[in-house]
Amino acid sequence: MAYTEKNITRIIVREAARDWDEIAETDVVVVGAGPAGLTAAYYLRNSGLDVVVFERRLSFGGGIGGGGMLFHKIVIEEEAREIAEEFEMKIKEIDSNLYAVDTSDFLAKLSYHAVESGAKILLGVTVDDVIFRPDPLRITGVLIQWSAVQISGLHVDPLMVESKAVVDATGHDAEVISVASRKIPELDIVVYGEKSAYSEVSEKLVVEKTGKVAEGLYAAGMAVSAVHGLPRMGPIFGGMLLSGKKVAEQISQDIKG
Repeated sequence: MAYTEKNITRIIVREAARDWDEIAETDVVVVGAGPAGLTAAYYLRNSGLDVVVFERRLSFGGGIGGGGMLFHKIVIEEEAREIAEEFEMKIKEIDSNLYAVDTSDFLAKLSYHAVESGAKILLGVTVDDVIFRPDPLRITGVLIQWSAVQISGLHVDPLMVESKAVVDATGHDAEVISVASRKIPELDIVVYGEKSAYSEVSEKLVVEKTGKVAEGLYAAGMAVSAVHGLPRMGPIFGGMLLSGKKVAEQISQDIKG
């Protein structure tokens, strides 16, 4: 079949435009396609909510790919085994409650299942601000920009996406919540920053503290550690899976009742 370059361009632009027209209003925006964000997206979609994930890089996985100091393995604990098996990960029991996983398998299975669930995942898009409403005070969406524009240093106004909930799954700096706490002081959010490593305690606390930070704004994964001043845990990722699932369940309950 004959085709021309203009047809390639038209297909890309038209199909992308259709997606963006739908994305402009969605149920949930997840910021960050790391382990917590991808897990949250999967369970949110399974609950029937529309989800878009914005990832500033051109790849999935957040901190998964580097494993532990570039060794190609990570660890999950027994509490997260059921989730890992739901994602069809190939896990190997090492101790009574610890399992080893190849980073590539972990990353690929998370990404595959999140995409197959119907979550829309857009790479190369940075969230640099939020939308809010004062009465009642709540977060109602995000401002987005191409990562390449930010890297170039150009001043280009962003576009905006409205949502019923925003999940900060950006990792160690809790970037979205940090912006909201600085720009909307009436939210009364304090971002304490994460502490040094204490893996066992952190894995438990990050799940315990996962959830709503302000109306419409939620923390998952390492963003939870940053917001609440929790220890970091290193290359053990069970807490990230559990945190992603927990935040999805809370948002589903908050939105659907």
